[in-house]
Amino acid sequence: MRMKNWSIAVAIVLAAAGACARLPRVAAQDAPVLMPEQSAAKAKQILQQAIQALGGSSYLNVRDITCNGRLSQFGHSGELEGFESFVNYAQPPAKARTENLPQRNIIQIYNGDKGWTLDRGGVADAPPTDLARYEGDTQKELDNILRRRLQEAGMIFRYAGADVVDLHQADWVELVDSDNRTIRIAFDQASHLPLRKIIELRDPETSLKTEEIEYYSNFHPLDGIQTPFQITRERNRIKIYQVFFESCQYNTGLADSFFTRESLDERWAKIGKKGKDKKNDKKDKDTSSILPDSSATPRS
Repeated sequence: MRMKNWSIAVAIVLAAAGACARLPRVAAQDAPVLMPEQSAAKAKQILQQAIQALGGSSYLNVRDITCNGRLSQFGHSGELEGFESFVNYAQPPAKARTENLPQRNIIQIYNGDKGWTLDRGGVADAPPTDLARYEGDTQKELDNILRRRLQEAGMIFRYAGADVVDLHQADWVELVDSDNRTIRIAFDQASHLPLRKIIELRDPETSLKTEEIEYYSNFHPLDGIQTPFQITRERNRIKIYQVFFESCQYNTGLADSFFTRESLDERWAKIGKKGKDKKNDKKDKDTSSILPDSSATPRS
């Protein structure tokens, strides 16, 4: 089984969402004809209702998050590649640490524009492509949008109409940021919670259009914050991953030092020699599974 791109996927999922019953996307219906100012005002009203439904000031002032769960990833043809258990720690918006369970011998940390990995070979800097992907995903992450990005200069707001989304009556809000990303979010008209997010991008190398969809469901109120326990991401109609959370905690006082390379060096000092000794003690057995290959770390 080949697992890939693990930590970014989980970090992004943390305070975001999960997949309901998934129907083919339908264009928003009954979009009223509004002047640009009216459309922007209605969109902002829906966004503020969503923030209040998610927990208001408790949601906006989250300092750190710890979640346990299972991640399933899918291949290029949509085939299930397997499940991986994980624990994820995060300090929004740009610090995340993901560890595999139960071994905790594959760890990835992202801290702003820096990142590091621990695997069977020790500790190394994250590749520049992974750092760029993580930065891009942070910009697209739902909680980061609702907590911080709504205040950005140049953000355009539009009300995109009512619709039926995943069997719920919903309102669509459309945002266009200064990088010309188009972000569409569907909110349940009754609960005001997010149901689906669609982002349209263009591949910088091929200029081809890419559409990413995330589905959110199974919300639980934890510490005054509505937390989705399931998320599914698709890219161009192909399923990429699903995350199922088992537990989440907020504001546990995670230390800044937990998101540093030094913390990985300390962990490697504890498990590195132990892993090598196990390999030497089992020469007559296949030892390839003692420490998972670094390619088994999903970062979407």
